[in-house]
Amino acid sequence: MATKNEKQERVVIDLKYSVWSFNHEIRANQKLLPEYIKRALEKAGEGATIVVLTGAAPCWLYMAIGHAFVDRCRQLIYNSPTTGDVEIFNKGAK
Repeated sequence: MATKNEKQERVVIDLKYSVWSFNHEIRANQKLLPEYIKRALEKAGEGATIVVLTGAAPCWLYMAIGHAFVDRCRQLIYNSPTTGDVEIFNKGAK
C-alpha cells in the first residue's frame, strides 16, 4: 500500500476531460496548444514527481505535453486501458 507521500507525488491527468475538451470541444485544436500545455502543467502542480497522462487525445497533444514535462517531473507514464502503464521516461532509474 502506498504511503500518503507516494500518493501525492503521482498525478494523473486525463488529457481529454481536463485539458482539451473543457469547453465541450469536439476535437483538440492545434491553435490552442499553448493553452493545453499550460492547463496540463497547472493540473500537475509543483510537487508532482510522477505524472501519468491518459485519456482520448491526438498523438501530437500527447507528444507536446510530454515534452513540456521533461524538466518538470522525475517520471512520465502513459496509461491506457489496453496497455496499462507505459513508462515514457524515468530520471531516477538506473
